[in-house]
Amino acid sequence: MQLNLQIEPVRIADHYDAVFHLLEHLHVHELSLFDKTATWDDIGAGYMRHVVEMQEENDGLCLIAYVDKKPVGLIFGYVEDEDDDSRIEVYKGMALYVSDGVVLVEYRKYGIYTKLNEMLEQHYIDKGVRRIIRFTLYNNTKMQHFLEKEGYSVTRLQYEKWL
Repeated sequence: MQLNLQIEPVRIADHYDAVFHLLEHLHVHELSLFDKTATWDDIGAGYMRHVVEMQEENDGLCLIAYVDKKPVGLIFGYVEDEDDDSRIEVYKGMALYVSDGVVLVEYRKYGIYTKLNEMLEQHYIDKGVRRIIRFTLYNNTKMQHFLEKEGYSVTRLQYEKWL
């Protein structure tokens, strides 16, 4: 099946409703994987303030995938502080942090996320980024397989103790 797919860079503040809706879908998925996730009703407005700020202040890029002009997916990333001297790695240049990515369930399996990811990465590679950082939940095996297929490797494990 051929989709009428378009991917466009957007300013989050100008496309607030579409981004809010897509991030809500991402959040619901994360809640299904991790029961300590707060409800979107509790954090949605604050999270949207965060992504707007990161886009405006940290060279952020939000790409939205549209099928027949309907927003069906997004990816968002921004540049992390290259002057941070608290890192242990030898790499000291700009790093891209891919903060969010989602495709609506009914539009998965069409390669939309792969296209979003390729466009985001290429945008920042062209700007000189040579390190890309991503987090995913330990039980999000689909994303882990995708990342490994795309050349990512696990570098850290995060442990938490909830009291």
